[in-house]
Amino acid sequence: MIHTLTSPGANILLPRPGFPAYETICAYTGLEVRHFDLLPQRGWEVDLDAVQALADENTAAMVIISPGNPCGNVFTYQHLQKVAETARKLGIFVIADEVYEHITFGDKPFVPMGMFKSIVPVITLGSISKRWVVLGWRLGWIVTNDHNGILEETGIIESMNSYLGFSLDPATFIQGAIPQILKNTKGEFFPKIIDILREAGDICYNKIEEIPCISCPNKPEGSMFVMVKLNLSMLEDVSDDMDFCHKLAKEESVIIFPGYGLGLKNWLRISFAIEPTLLHEGLQRVKAF
Repeated sequence: MIHTLTSPGANILLPRPGFPAYETICAYTGLEVRHFDLLPQRGWEVDLDAVQALADENTAAMVIISPGNPCGNVFTYQHLQKVAETARKLGIFVIADEVYEHITFGDKPFVPMGMFKSIVPVITLGSISKRWVVLGWRLGWIVTNDHNGILEETGIIESMNSYLGFSLDPATFIQGAIPQILKNTKGEFFPKIIDILREAGDICYNKIEEIPCISCPNKPEGSMFVMVKLNLSMLEDVSDDMDFCHKLAKEESVIIFPGYGLGLKNWLRISFAIEPTLLHEGLQRVKAF
């Protein structure tokens, strides 16, 4: 998808914190990246004022991720409508990363960005790996929501089709497994996964509250992650989030992703996609660190 946007001087707006693969692809293709912040004090909503300040005549699109990786947030209908209206005002389209669309367990229901296709063109990214819990299986889909035919008129759809003609396909064994997965997965599997992740999210949030050196501004409502802020003043001989994660892994054998790698220094991304007893133990080790 990103490859089709590359042209001399073009740029794209990415969320901070965000999924680092987007930056990697942009660096490879030569597409300039500009970051807008997600606001923790507002449930990790998009800073729309920043989006307007960053965009110019060379901005091709903006990326949003809901349910959020790495923040665990879920955007509301009202906020997504404002995103759509802002994008229309700027003359850009929206790339909606919705690979966690079925992984929500809070009070906010998942709202597809494609609902606003009459306001702005939307390209939706989906994946089989999250709902069926086969993480790492790189098999997904792209859906265009183009009520006014803008993506077709500007050649975006044609470019995507051309690129897909020579891009690598998923591994053969993954392709072979898909029909059986779709056919034989029992209906009770999906709510069971949500119940497990809801329990794990509650455990994670509650245990974090017991750890003085980190704080969690928002309880996770979707995906499998949560962002927490590191309070360095409460730690000895720790210089930043990278140092914290390195020493935590070395001394307690607990792996946490440093916020620096996601664009947010001195924050941490914690995954709670883990068996509850191990999650308890891991967070207890963080507390003891």
